Amino acid sequence: MIRNTTSAYGWVSIAFHWLMALAVFGLFGLGLYMVELTYYDAWYRGSLDLHKSAGVMLALAWLLRLIWKLRNPQPQPLGNKVWEHKVAHLTHILLYLLMLALFVSGYLISTADGRAIEVFGLFELPATLTHANQEDVAGVIHWALAWSIMMLAGLHAVAAIKHHWLDKDKTLVRMLKPGA
Repeated sequence: MIRNTTSAYGWVSIAFHWLMALAVFGLFGLGLYMVELTYYDAWYRGSLDLHKSAGVMLALAWLLRLIWKLRNPQPQPLGNKVWEHKVAHLTHILLYLLMLALFVSGYLISTADGRAIEVFGLFELPATLTHANQEDVAGVIHWALAWSIMMLAGLHAVAAIKHHWLDKDKTLVRMLKPGA
């Protein structure tokens, strides 16, 4: 099953979810590692280029995922707790918005000096906005957004585990197996 139904997620939605989760956590870890490097460390430049390129690719995946989400039915929530459904919906919206803001702040950090972002040697994302202190301000925002996403993703994971172990419903299984 490729597409979603009103009762289950399809392969595309599941793949987007898990690939983006891995990328977000991987980029977060790489970001933590990068900020500890000095200009003279052997992997200083390489880690920065990888982080930027992977971030741009994640932003493109985010856009494709959003389009896919808007063009597919969404499975109905399980259980009868209306407040949980509302919190889950708001959490998903917030994750999408925080990721968008993270991409914009990363772009502003990377292009503050007026140079384009080279993406894995495939294409360049041009620098369009440059202002005084842009890198510093965007850097603080990027840091706060990254940590906010990690905390919200952790809450999201705990909620999925709660559904699986305590509520004994298929909320988690639906995101692991199409048609479940």
